[in-house]
Amino acid sequence: MKDQLDIFTEAIKPTNIPLAEKARPADIDDILGQDKLLAENSALRTMIESGKYSSFIMWGPPGCGKTTIARLIQQKTDSRFLSFSAVLASIKDVKEVMKEAEYNLHAENRGTILFVDEIHRFNKAQQDAFLPYIESGAIILIGATTENPSFEVIPALLSRCHVLVLESLEETHLISILQRALEKVGRNLPDDVLDYIAQLSGGDARKALNYLEILLNQFMEGEPVSVEIASKRLAKKAMFYDKSGEEHFNLISALHKSLRGSDPQAGLYWLARMLEAGEAPLYIVRRLVRFASEDIGLADPNALQQAIAVKEAVHFLGMPEADNALAQLVVYLATAPKSNSLYDAYKKAREDARSTSHLGVPFHIRNAPTQLMKDLDYGKDYAYSHEFENHYHYQNYFPGKMGEKTYYEPSPFGFEKEVRKRLDWWKKLREKQEKK
Repeated sequence: MKDQLDIFTEAIKPTNIPLAEKARPADIDDILGQDKLLAENSALRTMIESGKYSSFIMWGPPGCGKTTIARLIQQKTDSRFLSFSAVLASIKDVKEVMKEAEYNLHAENRGTILFVDEIHRFNKAQQDAFLPYIESGAIILIGATTENPSFEVIPALLSRCHVLVLESLEETHLISILQRALEKVGRNLPDDVLDYIAQLSGGDARKALNYLEILLNQFMEGEPVSVEIASKRLAKKAMFYDKSGEEHFNLISALHKSLRGSDPQAGLYWLARMLEAGEAPLYIVRRLVRFASEDIGLADPNALQQAIAVKEAVHFLGMPEADNALAQLVVYLATAPKSNSLYDAYKKAREDARSTSHLGVPFHIRNAPTQLMKDLDYGKDYAYSHEFENHYHYQNYFPGKMGEKTYYEPSPFGFEKEVRKRLDWWKKLREKQEKK
């Protein structure tokens, strides 16, 4: 760690400090958009005001205030405060910091607050290294992450930390932050330009301030700035999307649930959000193939055929030509009759299969390709259905010790109405056979 500067170090006072740094709030009440997290008597506010900390992890999208909160803690705490970025640190760095913190605890009876930015970048071994030092009280760990801690932080560490959730900033918050930044530097921009920057920034204050700084650097004070000119100077904004993080799963969930809710309009919107942000079309169509079986099934058997056909179209055409095929599938699935009967049926069958795997196949439905197997009664008394009236003859197909079960109950929608008729017909034939 000796060659890595604290990310908050102020030993050097450069003149070209980024606007995002100049505009950083210096007081807890100046932090916008986190009213619930910083409310009176909330856990975080109480820790900051009392100076008594316990380990916690801040989870929120980029530019929502995680680093700002850590900076305020550094300014207000009497404890030793160390910080580094998980992007740059190694396991050796982690261990050195831990040993130093332990020494300070025993030599000076002084605890250490350790702020780890991008804590999700640490591997399991690095995260494990924190555990004994948190347990001993040598460090209070404050982590910051844009990724869901449930997936990215090991359970042992997660169980020792509070998880504080920060929200993406709203446009009104971003506009206030931009106005405060302009006051800091003594400049002005039209309100509609600030509105435009806020819309571009996707809830990210750091991004908004960076956009603002670009414009301030490109225009002289007093020079007219319009939304049209600003859009050309800032160029096209990259859409807010992380193909490997939580947002990836949030958007596919939104698409899936919109289709399940039979809303083709919302389905098209979420499809466009994913495709325009660069999501792999094969990932989307793979999820839609699953949807066709999970949420439609036999209510519309053509749904699965449509999904497979679009999968082939995506393979054949690629993007962007395959976007219409995907849109066609989304609308078809959204407007198809819905049934999760097959999904529920398989879940029940799976549970029984796992608990009864020791039960053998009944002898009468075992195949007997050899004489030995025939001598052992494999296939004995099996009734060949085609030899009977209506090509049906009832016999038990479940393991004898298990008893018969009913897993699949067709819904009253779509083609499953026809499936119900067939099942009812076979039931009547069985009852007629049993009466004889």
